[in-house]
Amino acid sequence: MKKINIRRIYYLFRHKYCTLNNAVIAIAFLIAAGWVWGSLGVMQRNYSLQKELDDKSRQLIVAQLDNENAKLAQHYYQTDEYKELAVRERLGLVTPGESVLILPPNSELAKGADKVTTTSSAPLELVSNFNQWMNFLFGGNNKNISG
Repeated sequence: MKKINIRRIYYLFRHKYCTLNNAVIAIAFLIAAGWVWGSLGVMQRNYSLQKELDDKSRQLIVAQLDNENAKLAQHYYQTDEYKELAVRERLGLVTPGESVLILPPNSELAKGADKVTTTSSAPLELVSNFNQWMNFLFGGNNKNISG
């Protein structure tokens, strides 16, 4: 009885599903799937190459800007203004009419004032994240801005 069922199933499968039309459709599907897979691969490759090209163009722009900056710096170092400033800094020379102002060292009180800077502001209210979003989205903070 099982043998008859197996033969029957085999016969139905062979004559119902293994037809020329189904074979053509399966081959067409495989060709289409291969074409889609290849297209996706090419698109991925193009994307990565475009990304690399963009990175290289950014690097080129940065290198050109660095080159221009170096040329400007070179031009500045050749000016009389730079030469005068460099000589004044290295040799301690001054121009006529300039005077040197020597300040005493800072006192301990002044040093402490630099370290401790306190601001007397009102304590901040703790507002939940949800309320902050509602204020942002619906303009709850506009009364603070407009006065």
